Amino acid sequence: MKAPIRHYVLPDCQIRPGDVTDHLDWISRDIIRRKPDVLVCIGDFFDLPSLSSHAAPGSLEKENARLNADIDAGMAALDRLMTPIHAEIARLKRNKEKQWKPRFVVTEGNHEYRATRVASNDPRLLGIVGTHLCDFERFGFERHEFKKPVEIDSVWYAHFWQSQHSDRPIGGTIDNRLNKLGFSFVAGHEQGKRYGNRPLPNGKTIHGVVAGSCYLGTEGYRGPQAANEWRGVVVLHDVRNGGDFEPMFLTLRWLCAEYAGEDLLTYMNTRYPERDWSHLA
Repeated sequence: MKAPIRHYVLPDCQIRPGDVTDHLDWISRDIIRRKPDVLVCIGDFFDLPSLSSHAAPGSLEKENARLNADIDAGMAALDRLMTPIHAEIARLKRNKEKQWKPRFVVTEGNHEYRATRVASNDPRLLGIVGTHLCDFERFGFERHEFKKPVEIDSVWYAHFWQSQHSDRPIGGTIDNRLNKLGFSFVAGHEQGKRYGNRPLPNGKTIHGVVAGSCYLGTEGYRGPQAANEWRGVVVLHDVRNGGDFEPMFLTLRWLCAEYAGEDLLTYMNTRYPERDWSHLA
């Protein structure tokens, strides 16, 4: 009997220079524990703040911002996440145990796309600045361009789903999005977590998942009243029957307790006491 198919979704990490990335250790261990068939990085793994169009040149936000530092931070985080996974794959092969051959997929986000936009606005930079600087391929990922969906086992993945008559993302409730799309989908982009499903008359059930935050810090533009969003990963168990699956949402709080043996707020305050972690309370 064939084992049930499992997908593991990594929401937006938005890695910036100086970010604490301890959570990637816990996620890596959880991925190894669950051995999914597919690992999907839903995009915005890199933040690339030096290329942000929201901050004016010369602004405080852009002070000391460097593209090289942004890329180095993202690549170091990718290495932290993926090296233990590749080590486990190699160990199983070396010991002639049951093989694990996961598929690694990344759907580029609007933050990675910042590099493409810069080169498009200044053609002198074509081939020099671009999303290729975010070298997911080094760790075995297949790349799907920003806004280009990919179907895996009848579940559709994209960083966000675009309105038919606009370049803006489809918003509103999950039921509204399922009504517009008509298939099982997963997206990132939006902070927090949204989920819903719809049983169909043909005996199938379609699902919608939006999960766009997998980081320990805060987004300054959101302010203190909106800094307590859900943060975590998503596991799709028993993917089957035209996009049906059983979702499991694992918070960073749970992952910290499971793999570091501590409450998340206690962990962060103990190891990084110079920073404010009150948003994790």
